Parts: sequence; C-alpha cells; structure tokens
Amino acid sequence: MTKEQSDAAQLAYTPGMTLREACLQASSLLSAEGVSEPRSNAELLLMHLLGKERAELLRDWVEPMPVEKWDIWREYIGRKLAGEPVQYIMREQWFYGLPFHVQPGVLIPRPETELLVEAVLEAADRLWPQAAGGEAGGESPARDRQVPTVIDVGTGSGAIAVTLAVQRPAWRVCASDLSEDALEVARTNAARHEEGQRITFVQGDLLGPFMVRPDGVGSASGGVAGLRADILVSNPPYIPAGELAHLQREVRDYEPRLALDGGADGLDPYRRMLEQLPGLASVPRIVAFELGMGQAQEVARLLREYGAWQEIRIIEDYAGIERHVIAIG
Repeated sequence: MTKEQSDAAQLAYTPGMTLREACLQASSLLSAEGVSEPRSNAELLLMHLLGKERAELLRDWVEPMPVEKWDIWREYIGRKLAGEPVQYIMREQWFYGLPFHVQPGVLIPRPETELLVEAVLEAADRLWPQAAGGEAGGESPARDRQVPTVIDVGTGSGAIAVTLAVQRPAWRVCASDLSEDALEVARTNAARHEEGQRITFVQGDLLGPFMVRPDGVGSASGGVAGLRADILVSNPPYIPAGELAHLQREVRDYEPRLALDGGADGLDPYRRMLEQLPGLASVPRIVAFELGMGQAQEVARLLREYGAWQEIRIIEDYAGIERHVIAIG
C-alpha cells in the first residue's frame, strides 16, 4: 500500500454521514498533507462522484453520503493525495465555456489561454469581418479571400482549435501535434462539440506538416502541406529544461514532458517556428503565441526582427504576467 493509499484509508465512513461531513473530512486530510486548495479539490471530486453541479451539491449538503460510492470516493482522494491533477481524475476541464476531455498525455487547458483565443478572435474579426458570423459555406475564390484558415500548432486536447471552430463556424481550422495520443484526445473533443468533420488534425512537429514540399505539391497525409495559413496560433512547450524538476508536483509528475520542455531557455519552439515560416505557402497575417513568465519581450523582439507584421502586442494574463504575444499584419 502506498503512503497516499494509507492516508486515504483514514477516511472513515459513519452511518448517516452527510455530504458536507464527507467533504470536510477529505478536505482536512488533503490540507494536512499539504495539498493546495484542499476544499476546492474535495468539492470538485465530490461533484464529479455524484454527478452534481455545485449549486446542487450545496442544496443537498445535509443529504447522506451514498455508502455504495465510498470506495470510489476514497480512491479519488488517494489519487489527489499522490498529486494527480483533479482534472485527470475527473477526466474533464472546462475551457471558454465548453467541457473538454483530458487525460494523462495532454496538457490541461489553463484559464489564461482563453485570453489568447479572445485576442485571435478580435484581431481576425478586424481582418476578415465577413467571416465573423454565420455558417460555414462552400469553397469559392471569393470566399477564400474572406474566410481565414487557422492552424493550431501543438493542439494537445484541442481546446484552442475546437473553441475557434465553435466560435467562428465559417473559419477553416487545422491542428497539429507531435503526439498521436494527444491527437486522439483532440479528435474526441472535436466530435464532442460537433466539429469533428470541420477540423483537420495532422501529426507532426511544429509547422512541419504545413510546409510546402520540395516538389511544391500538397501532402498525401491530410492534404495540408502547402496550405495557405492566415492565422498561426500556438501554446507550445515553454518551460526551460532546467526548471522542470522544480515545477509543482501536479505538473512535474503528471503532465506530459513533451508539452512542457521548451529547451534550455524555453524559447526553442518559437525560434524553430519562425525559422520554418518561410516554408509555408505564405506568412500568416496573424501569429499568436502563449509564453512563460519573462519570455514575452524576447519573443516580441524575434517577431519584430522577422519584419512581416505591422502590429505586435503583448497581452497580460489575469495575474498581470506578460503571457501572450500577437503579431498582426
């Protein structure tokens, strides 16, 4: 038995125990073992266990804890004690008002990434106002000029790509990831939100799947090589390799290293994508990146040096950290 399982075994069911009492007992145990936000984690897991929204949980606070669910409840708390993110335990995370399936092998979508989506939507609506609303339509030369094609590089769970597709039904959306496991999760989420037929998913490293082949023709795999991309959005790995060992346990031990490790200074993916840009059919009119703390100024400088965009903005997240850079031309 692991220490976490032993600790979870301290949870004791008593006849007539209420939902509130079960939640407080678990919260106290999580707190004693140094788990951050113990009450919030306990409530989320109890809501998931019972299939209740928070308002329903509070309404039923004095109802008895179902004894038949006690073993599962103790398993959930044991996994949380071991450091497993609550989103992996529940297999779900909400993003931009939509539920997304998540599991080990994909990065858990963060609230600050919603600001990246908002920035892309706002900038694109200025450049392609005709595509800001309405339904997807047929292909035509005139429509091609009015409707942008977006590529989401390093899509992970598909949160960015699916959200953009849902918010802008007329857009063409493609997404890539190096991990086939991540792509399977992304496809699941696209189908869940009825975008499975609209989003093209391809496996490959950064911009590799979208670059023009030496023979100048498209790719046999997904038909995206040489695709004219109007918008490039990416939340790539950006943690400096030397900092990985010092990350919060939930991130370090459970989230995929492939989605975290950005090289010596965390900026390798951005440099590589800028090096790959000339291999695309055209330079995207919008490039939007999420970054780590202290990286925005350097990435903005790299974009300015490339010289393809008239406007380059840095966007702060909810904590006032320079979290995103967007280039618009």
